[in-house]
Amino acid sequence: MLRRYSDILDGEIEAKYLEAKSIEVDFSKSDDLEALWKKHDHALENPKIADAPEKSLLDLKIEIAERISRSCRFCERRCGTDRSRSYGMCKVKESRVASEFLHIGEEYMLIPSYTIFFSGCTFNCVFCQNWDISQNVCGRYIQPEDLAKMIRIRKSQGALNVNWVGGDPTPNVPYILKTLRFCDENIPQIWNSNMYCSLETMKLLNGVIDLYLTDFKYGNNKCAEKLSNVKRYLEVVERNHLIAYEQGDLLIRHLVMPNHIECCTRYILRWISKNTPNSIVNVMEQYRPEYKAHEYEDISRPLRISEYEEALEIAKDLGLNVI
Repeated sequence: MLRRYSDILDGEIEAKYLEAKSIEVDFSKSDDLEALWKKHDHALENPKIADAPEKSLLDLKIEIAERISRSCRFCERRCGTDRSRSYGMCKVKESRVASEFLHIGEEYMLIPSYTIFFSGCTFNCVFCQNWDISQNVCGRYIQPEDLAKMIRIRKSQGALNVNWVGGDPTPNVPYILKTLRFCDENIPQIWNSNMYCSLETMKLLNGVIDLYLTDFKYGNNKCAEKLSNVKRYLEVVERNHLIAYEQGDLLIRHLVMPNHIECCTRYILRWISKNTPNSIVNVMEQYRPEYKAHEYEDISRPLRISEYEEALEIAKDLGLNVI
């Protein structure tokens, strides 16, 4: 079910970012953004493979990403901040790595996973278990070429993949692409995200990300606005899951929360069954009231075993690929 991911691990195909580095593209910094996008889309549809091209599709993606960062719209908040000058609503200016390590707490087929946690986030979840890094400016800037060296080291230590996470990785698209410019390891790239990305971001990830490891939180916009301070949640996240389903492998996480089975869990699992039936689903039971959750009566207590069992039964009844 994670065919691309497995094939890369078996050495049968290359990670997408390596393919992007071999696609030749002719562009100039004097081209306007519309022209760059046209060349980008044409290169994806009609790739011209070359040995060590002077300018590659990955280089073009970096140029586009740098332009977008000057009036930021990597997520659907679309705050328009010039990130070379100030912090976005996500609390990200330059990319800061809060921690990086071989993670053994992910899904079994992903571990050990070289997990790179960025500070800052596109959401303001009142129950965030990583609130200390997602809601604060912290961590350190690592030169992209140095992080690429660390990827090489971590792979030699047994890492099966590179897992870009946070917070959320979305504000860090330019930095991630620049890091991959210095990489040459055939290792799967994982986008571990709340999926509140803009269409522009999803286009930049196309041809780079092998596995989308997503967090599908809410079954309605009211809960999303109340608990994560985001608007148009379902419209954005459903759209991006459909795109991710076409672009690469898809593993969807859903954290079951107390009192949210009917309003969120049931809807999400039904949506997955109808729209992304071949994706893998992790129905997660590890909710606990963290950060500001005690201020919200509906989520102020731990999840009951009976609630988790009900969620799991819904998923199984729908025939989902549950792990």
